[in-house]
Amino acid sequence: MYAVIVTGGKQYRVAEGDVIYVEKLNVEDGAEVTFDQVLVVGSDEGVKVGTPVVEGASVVGKAVKTGKGKKINILTYRSKKGSKRAMGHRQPYTKVEIATING
Repeated sequence: MYAVIVTGGKQYRVAEGDVIYVEKLNVEDGAEVTFDQVLVVGSDEGVKVGTPVVEGASVVGKAVKTGKGKKINILTYRSKKGSKRAMGHRQPYTKVEIATING
């Protein structure tokens, strides 16, 4: 059984037991997370496609860890102006382990 969920403006295809990295969620580590925006639920019986979401479907997971990704270095440079600037960015994430798919 699999599902396609929406969180943080992105879509993820998940199955039970999968571990995914999503945009940071406001939950503590070890807390239960429920995703209500389920676009597709697939199983042995067939595929349910929502318009836009599947009614009554949800995906339950556990927030394993919250952290930051690798650093991305950003360089800006203006030629012939003597202007340059270096910046860095680390995107926060939440590691979620998918427990059950209902629907």
